Amino acid sequence: MLVAGGLGGKGLEAWVAATELPRRLAETSVELRDRAGRLLRAYPVEDGIWRMAVRAEDVDPTYLQMLHAYEDKRFDTHIGVDPLAMLRAAGQALWHGRTVSGGSTLTMQVARLLEDGSTGRWSGKLRQIRVALALERQLSKSEILTLYLTHAPFGGNLEGVRAASFAWFGKEPHRLTAAEAALLVALPQSPETRRPDRSVGAARSARARVLQRSHEAGVLSAQVARQAAQARVPDSRRPFPLLAPHLGDQLRTASPAQARFDVTLDADLQARLQAVLHRRVTAAGPRLGAAMIVADHQTGEILARIGAPDYTNSARRGFVDMVTAERSPGSTLKPLVYGLAFDEGLVHPDTLIRDAPVSFGGYAPQNFDGSFRGDIRVRDALQMSLNTPVVTLTDALGPSRLMAAMRQAGMRPVLPGGKPGLAVSLGGVGVSLQDLVQMYAVLAAGGAGPRLSVQAGDGSDRTPQVISPVAAWYLGNILRDVPVPRGARAGVLPYKTGTSYGHRDAWAVGWDGQHVIGVWLGRADGTPVPGVFGAELAAPVLFEAFAALKPDLTPLSPPPPNALVLSSAELPQPLQRFRARDEVFSDTGIGAPEVVFPPTRARLALVEGRLALKLRGGRLPFTVLANGLPVARGLRSRDLDLPSPGPGHATLVVIDADGQSARVTVEIEETG
Repeated sequence: MLVAGGLGGKGLEAWVAATELPRRLAETSVELRDRAGRLLRAYPVEDGIWRMAVRAEDVDPTYLQMLHAYEDKRFDTHIGVDPLAMLRAAGQALWHGRTVSGGSTLTMQVARLLEDGSTGRWSGKLRQIRVALALERQLSKSEILTLYLTHAPFGGNLEGVRAASFAWFGKEPHRLTAAEAALLVALPQSPETRRPDRSVGAARSARARVLQRSHEAGVLSAQVARQAAQARVPDSRRPFPLLAPHLGDQLRTASPAQARFDVTLDADLQARLQAVLHRRVTAAGPRLGAAMIVADHQTGEILARIGAPDYTNSARRGFVDMVTAERSPGSTLKPLVYGLAFDEGLVHPDTLIRDAPVSFGGYAPQNFDGSFRGDIRVRDALQMSLNTPVVTLTDALGPSRLMAAMRQAGMRPVLPGGKPGLAVSLGGVGVSLQDLVQMYAVLAAGGAGPRLSVQAGDGSDRTPQVISPVAAWYLGNILRDVPVPRGARAGVLPYKTGTSYGHRDAWAVGWDGQHVIGVWLGRADGTPVPGVFGAELAAPVLFEAFAALKPDLTPLSPPPPNALVLSSAELPQPLQRFRARDEVFSDTGIGAPEVVFPPTRARLALVEGRLALKLRGGRLPFTVLANGLPVARGLRSRDLDLPSPGPGHATLVVIDADGQSARVTVEIEETG
């Protein structure tokens, strides 16, 4: 008004048009959002300020009505300044001898906030008026309001209504109570003196004035205003959401210029499972860490991704993302070996395979418990996670074939040195949890499936057919009968556990008809965890994770039409018993006989009272002595099935047709 009188209409327009406006595009927090747009994690901007992007439609309408009633009744109609408000403020100041109410419009407040930015500070009402008039000519009312909602100070390092709503109420501002809205309207007037965490009384009084004026303006009823005035004022700040922080770091590093990342995670599920892992590791020890992935193996969408249960816990090295860390997978690769063997026609789930000591060029794998079981069905060997049968199959397939299948499944295995060996099938290779879950997603989806991702896609990015649908179904049918943790429902969830060498890593991975979940527990620094076992530590977490995911498991798919659901005796002759290729095509020995199984000092558990002997070399036929007495003569096979000499220590001697012999001493257990 005074400006217009001093400059005249044309002079005013020229004065406003010549205004140099401050920079309006301030940096806002980088955000990680879930599949429904909910905040997973945000990052402060420079100087540690929390300033989050916001639009008027993101804010509760009642808050906006209260803001207009308290700060700027004629915001929608004035040109940047409100002469009536300025005259009222001046009159009240003269009458009371002090400032009673301000005459600044929201636009003028925006002008003041922008002037405090990095372009410099210009003080005084005249400058605010000039910038406000210029803003009104260049921006819409909605854009000006958005600037206020983004930059208004709310105490400490909080700028903007979204940051304030998260800090004081722990939620987005799109649904606020009357009490919450009133506090957010009141704080920017004097953000430091009214901070609830420093002066609850001042905050409550300021909120009460906003509620009273909102009632007088007809925004709130008397009852709502009265009830809101009695509501508790928060006396401390809440932490900003910190869900999937490792994923946020990963995406931000890959795309540093991007301001928002929308991913397929589910915020509620992520929070529940982070709590599950946090509770589990807290109960297990101060240095234990954990990681988990939940994915939909039909779409490839990752629904939860936990690199560590407590990102800020340095004792557990929570800052290390164990989803991507390379670790030994223990026995978790065994299903892939069996799946490949099914497809090669080497075995069927009910094929008999020998669990016996073996040696491959000096490499002699042992079972975890040190015992051998002789002939056993393939399904039992996998369910019991025996080592010698799977290494025997790996030898028949070739370790390079296993490595190729891992890569086809979307894995990126890392060998500790050069050429792959048979130990790969027992965990002698580095893999990440993400890659391991990718492999199991392929098995769960029928042998070929989508590549797992946190970015929504159309499902077209798929792996090649790694194993056949029949082999994949065999694996699910076998692994669903693995013994389950106490209290869990048996026979419905195919899963496999693993424990790496030295008890450094405990794994459990399982699936149903739609989802796959992988769990890792251990220490991020790779030191051993005495007594850690996948079946005891990781498997209960896997079953708890499925319970947190959904109330009921999705049924598995039925067997494919060409699946052979037969007993061992009903199988075609070549599939009734597994024989290595060198056994099939060799019928003469070379040199003196050698007892391949059992090794000397072995402890044997007999199968149906029979003693298994496996020979190499020598000339047929053979004679076998036990403790000096003959138990068999004229044997024309190197794979022998003999009557037991009885429990206790026994010395077995094998004599070939040329009189050459081999000797082994064993301990035979009583089988009842």
